[in-house]
Amino acid sequence: MSHLLLQTQLCVKLNVVFLFQELQSKSKVCANVFCGAGRECAVSEKGEPSCLCIESCKPHKRSVCGSNGKTYRNHCELHRDACLSGLKIEVAYDGHCQEKKSEQAAASPVVCYAADRNELRSRVIQWLQTEVVPDGWFVKGSNFSDILLKYFKSYDSGDSTLDSSELLKFIQHNESVATEMQSYADLESNKLLRSLCVDALIELSDENADWKLSFDEFLNCLKPGFNPPEKKCALEDETYEDGAETQVECNRCVCACGNWVCTAMTCTGKLQENHFSTDGGVEMTEEEWDLRVAELNKHQETVEKMKASTKEA
Repeated sequence: MSHLLLQTQLCVKLNVVFLFQELQSKSKVCANVFCGAGRECAVSEKGEPSCLCIESCKPHKRSVCGSNGKTYRNHCELHRDACLSGLKIEVAYDGHCQEKKSEQAAASPVVCYAADRNELRSRVIQWLQTEVVPDGWFVKGSNFSDILLKYFKSYDSGDSTLDSSELLKFIQHNESVATEMQSYADLESNKLLRSLCVDALIELSDENADWKLSFDEFLNCLKPGFNPPEKKCALEDETYEDGAETQVECNRCVCACGNWVCTAMTCTGKLQENHFSTDGGVEMTEEEWDLRVAELNKHQETVEKMKASTKEA
């Protein structure tokens, strides 16, 4: 029995020694490694340092309210949740989150989402296909391209292109296509939506970016076999699907057909929480606001170009 007891005591001592050596090794490897809040340094099997989300926080309670409206037991829990979720969560204030007073929500801009654009395009194609006449025994019929050419010549003002107003007239030629779309209930918003979706259709195949369609571009846009590409919006090194929303000061922005579209309300007083840092609650002119939105979309174009160059490389 005494021999067995000695072996047990020896094993315990060895485990303590190994644990102490492991902690010393970790301390040495991680000495010059800085991990952000919510993360801690860990040593890989190869003995290399890496930053991982904290496994557990100390149980002390000092509640804080996160920028996501969630109450956390302490700062550590907040930063750990931010690390695990991959979201940017900051401390809004100490203590439990207070119930927000009812505030008037920022109105959403009227936008043509990819689903709206595709719905309109599908209606036009279905209408055109009903006019296709197959060749008869003695009479030559008309194919899809012939039908498109007929309408192109009919609505072209003489410059061999269709601009947005001409393309809108072409679409309104058929009542089944020009009927109200599903995204907005009121008539005025539907009219605006249809006009915006016409612009979105032009953007699909406007190769020279002149916001007009030559006949070839017009044909490419409405070819039944053409599958419109899905563009995403970029913001702060992240990409967002069609329909995503963000807040810029007192205005709401939505991702539509790969572009950020924002309302243009004049902001006064204390700024609402948003994704962008701003320099104060001063009023913005319409020109300044347009510039802000242009910068947003320019950032997106830069991200897309970088992605394209990476793929080519």
